[in-house]
Amino acid sequence: MESPSAPDDEASAFRALADPTRRQILEDLRGGELAAGEIASRFSISAPSISRHLGVLKGAGLVTERRDANRILYSLAEERLAMCVGRFLSAVCPEQIVLRHTKWRPAPEGDAQ
Repeated sequence: MESPSAPDDEASAFRALADPTRRQILEDLRGGELAAGEIASRFSISAPSISRHLGVLKGAGLVTERRDANRILYSLAEERLAMCVGRFLSAVCPEQIVLRHTKWRPAPEGDAQ
């Protein structure tokens, strides 16, 4: 049995990321959980269109949903997004990943940079 992060599964994440509306939804969710109506109110397209975008993101595993009474609340699946993009970046430009990790780490105490 293949893992949930198999290449075909990762392809669904990249297909979902190909659309600017879906990328904006992910950015909006970075601040925390949002109701479907709150997400739709941020766009000038119809609520059913936003619902379809949310379905694509959910199908790709990039968002999760939960019901709260009559509302559906969406959250960013940070780990899934990071794994898909990170695995791709590690394969394509591993030197950049090393550089990025080096820049993010704080300097050891007493080490002037």
